[in-house]
Amino acid sequence: MAQSTGSNKIKTAVFISGAGSNLKSLIRFSKNKISPISVDLIISNDRKSKGLGFGKIFKIKRKIFNFKIKKDAEKKILFELKKNKIDLICLAGFMKILSKNFIKNFKGKILNIHPSLLPKYKGLKTHERAIQNKEKYSGCTVHFVNSRLDSGKIILQKKVKINKNDSPEKLAKRILAQEHKLYPKAILKISNL
Repeated sequence: MAQSTGSNKIKTAVFISGAGSNLKSLIRFSKNKISPISVDLIISNDRKSKGLGFGKIFKIKRKIFNFKIKKDAEKKILFELKKNKIDLICLAGFMKILSKNFIKNFKGKILNIHPSLLPKYKGLKTHERAIQNKEKYSGCTVHFVNSRLDSGKIILQKKVKINKNDSPEKLAKRILAQEHKLYPKAILKISNL
């Protein structure tokens, strides 16, 4: 993956919809000497997204786009990404599905983190489904984004044991802690390609 000129770090945009805890861990990671990325832009589809607060704290440009008309939103986002010379997109709890056309513009440069061991439990309610099906393990996956939901090439996975008395909330909390470690590791892995 091409390093951006200037600060020799890959200019990265993080897309969020909610609390932004993965965003926070990516920002922390980006400040590390070994990190190949700099977080230059935060994009959200929800102005109430708590994660936008991290943009304020860390002085990172934030942009909010209304997805009522998806095509328009994506056009504006692509313009913003090009303007900011973004080379990598990290989806971190972004609850909108990007179009084929959008993905084509950033082919092989969009990552996502998903709270299950893909290809199992694509989509939503992953923890409930894993517990209901009496799985022994769940976990998280970082993968490249392609035009099919949660189906891109897997970069890294981390297994998390499901305990007998686990609720979806308890399991989610333990998996989230692993997500924060896995995302940076996956970025390091692909940046060496």
